[in-house]
Amino acid sequence: MNRIIDIFSFSEEYPLIFTQADFWIFFAVIYFLYALLYRKKSLRSAYLFGISLLFYYKTSGFFIGILLFSTINDYFLGKAIYHSKSITKQKLLVAISVIINLSTLCYFKYAYFFTDSYNYLFQTDHEVINYLAQWANTWSQVDYFTVDKIILPVGISFYTFQTISYSIDIYRKEIKPLNSIIDFGFFVSFFPQLVAGPIVRASEFVPQIRKEISITREEFGKAGFMILKGLIKKMLFADYIAANFMDRVFDVPEMFSGFTNIMAMFGYSLQIYGDFSGYTDVAIGIALLMGYKLPVNFNSPYKAIHCGDFWKRWHISLSSWLRDYLYIPIGGNRSGSIFSYTFILFFTFLGALAIGDYGVAVLATAVVAVLLIFTLFSKRLAWHFNRNVNIMITMLVGGLWHGASWKFVIWGGLNGIGIVVYKYWRKISPYENSNLWIATFWKVGLTFVFITFTRIYFRGNSMDHINRFYQQIATNMDMQNALAVLYEYRLVFIVMAIGYLTHWLPYKTKDWIEAMFIKSHIMIKGVIAMIVAIICYQTYAADFQPFIYFQF
Repeated sequence: MNRIIDIFSFSEEYPLIFTQADFWIFFAVIYFLYALLYRKKSLRSAYLFGISLLFYYKTSGFFIGILLFSTINDYFLGKAIYHSKSITKQKLLVAISVIINLSTLCYFKYAYFFTDSYNYLFQTDHEVINYLAQWANTWSQVDYFTVDKIILPVGISFYTFQTISYSIDIYRKEIKPLNSIIDFGFFVSFFPQLVAGPIVRASEFVPQIRKEISITREEFGKAGFMILKGLIKKMLFADYIAANFMDRVFDVPEMFSGFTNIMAMFGYSLQIYGDFSGYTDVAIGIALLMGYKLPVNFNSPYKAIHCGDFWKRWHISLSSWLRDYLYIPIGGNRSGSIFSYTFILFFTFLGALAIGDYGVAVLATAVVAVLLIFTLFSKRLAWHFNRNVNIMITMLVGGLWHGASWKFVIWGGLNGIGIVVYKYWRKISPYENSNLWIATFWKVGLTFVFITFTRIYFRGNSMDHINRFYQQIATNMDMQNALAVLYEYRLVFIVMAIGYLTHWLPYKTKDWIEAMFIKSHIMIKGVIAMIVAIICYQTYAADFQPFIYFQF
């Protein structure tokens, strides 16, 4: 009984994580109760809303207040948008929703980024103060919250985008507002995907809230398959190779050869895929067990034949969200806008300043400004510029969404450049329309290598850390000891090879494996689950390995 109480109590050191036994005890208890009441729609929503709040409290403590604030705010704004007869008022209310949500996100996620950028730009030494915590301490007359730092609430980037989509979808008349704040709270906080996605749009999930729940044998089998697949991805292909190889290399890249650093980067591509897609697979499986369908978030991204194709396969819920709520509204591939031009000038200046000095920043901004002026006199140049500027903005914002640092902006910008370059390359590529396997192999391989090496800006702790990584590759490859490295970490590289081979299996083979599991007898499913549990336990790292995307 004490174990159950501990599991349902808040612990900063032991949050509920899919890879821990505590979570599955938690889920078994709530699923048993869910099975007794799921036919009663209102009670079902209230129950899952309450459980989701408890789950988030277990993960983030009193940051649950921010989640409730977003829930209450957008519930009433959504109703106001729907009932307003004035288009101008509707737009104003949507703007208020976006501003409140993004301001909350910026306060918690980007306060240090903006402050550091301001200090660097104007040579000041301002420090971040948590005014919200200061106000809470004054109001409660207890110094409970720390005022000298701002802690990022888990999952705030995910549920903020969900609540924004709700207001915009109502404005676009794609959905009607929910009549119950409990139903809306359930949509915002649904616990399987709350802290690391996938990002669920209101138009996709809201229609499911009041439907009749009926879980078929096929859906039950698919849910089990997704959960087991997700655990293998996370615990075997992500955590094992990270704990036994990559973390050691990335901590001190200068202590390892350039060859070892390169192998660590290829390992990191598998780790981050296994970690993030593993989480979403488990989330999709758990949701399906309760009768709800979450969107697919990954589609074999390392089979992509170019950078744009990669972003149609990787973190699909974010890529499609940015496309529909940012890229298309600011002009898409048709035209630029005042926002587009202002944004690109601003980020050109700050980005150049981050990697150079004022002279470099002014020169880079002047070049872009002159290019913009030329577009006024050349329709062809304007067409090319407008087609690509919005892609770059979307990828820069996507990079900044992942982390409040210029290295993430650079990472997003590199991916944007990759997309733009391919748009022109495909017009002259001699193998663009070739169906030969060697052409496909080349395109997939080139895309994979490009994506892998841009990820050093994602994984590196700082720009200095990233520079040390590249310095080792440039000056100390030490190829004569490459075989010794492969042998020393042979188990890690075997796991990596298995991970990539399973990823590159044909879709027909993967579908056949899934279909066989779904059709199998319940006893066979149980045996497979036990085997997976044993494998995961044997590779379980002693150190706690949180999901990478929890930090976003």
